[in-house]
Amino acid sequence: MRRFVWRLQRLLDTKGKQEDALRAELVAVTEQVVAVRGQIMLLRATLRRLLSDLQDGKNKQWLFQKRLVLDHSQVTELNIRALDKKLYELEQSRKQKIKEVMEVRKFRKSLEKLRTKAYEKHKQEEEKKEQNELDERISISFAREILLTD
Repeated sequence: MRRFVWRLQRLLDTKGKQEDALRAELVAVTEQVVAVRGQIMLLRATLRRLLSDLQDGKNKQWLFQKRLVLDHSQVTELNIRALDKKLYELEQSRKQKIKEVMEVRKFRKSLEKLRTKAYEKHKQEEEKKEQNELDERISISFAREILLTD
């Protein structure tokens, strides 16, 4: 039986590698999204804790602490807004990566279906050739037998 060779095998291999690379990029972007979300949650929790720890008081120390916490909260809010913007951009990038992975996967799956069909066709052709060769051998052996018996 002849070995099956498919012309588009290199393209299929390339698409498989491309899908793996895109999936790795998607994982990296997803990890960045998780890290940024964690930073935002940490900043918000710290801010809440600082605001709740601010004790009611009327002395100079309390006013100084309150001013410090409010100044810090403004800076923290700016950081949170910047991180929210970064998170939005990362989410958009993540959606784009998912779309790219799905497109490559769809293309690769269709190539795999074509390869399977080509392999089945090749197998049928080889079986047909083998059957024809077998029929020819049987015909030749019967013809020889008839010639030898005469």
